[in-house]
Amino acid sequence: MHINKDEIKIVKLVSGEDVICKITKGKSQLPDNAPLIRLEKPLLIKYVPQISPYGIKDYVALTKWTAYTPDKIITIPKDKIMTITNASDEMTASYWKLASAYDNAPAEIPPSIKMKEDIERMTEEDNEEFNELFDEHNDKRTIH
Repeated sequence: MHINKDEIKIVKLVSGEDVICKITKGKSQLPDNAPLIRLEKPLLIKYVPQISPYGIKDYVALTKWTAYTPDKIITIPKDKIMTITNASDEMTASYWKLASAYDNAPAEIPPSIKMKEDIERMTEEDNEEFNELFDEHNDKRTIH
């Protein structure tokens, strides 16, 4: 796959989200005077803070921005965009690594029924344990 780094952009939305995507010119894009723009294979940039021996640093994760659709091209209103900037070489390389497998990336799967039952059971057990501890210590009349 040929990488044209001039087409890889980081789009800052008014919502605060950063999306990296391919924005092409030509017939696959809408006219310049259209109120919409097409983003190809958009990936959400998530900044995850990590504590290291040298302090706090950001880990950058790229995830599918529109996980519940097979669409590769997403059209958004231009008035929801704050800025569009070029991606760095490192970010472009990361994007292409993930974008090449965009079709194979699984959509987010909701928890199975068994997982929901496990969560409900754990919640009930935790609530019972909390209520027992609360009742046990509630008899004491100390005020802090």
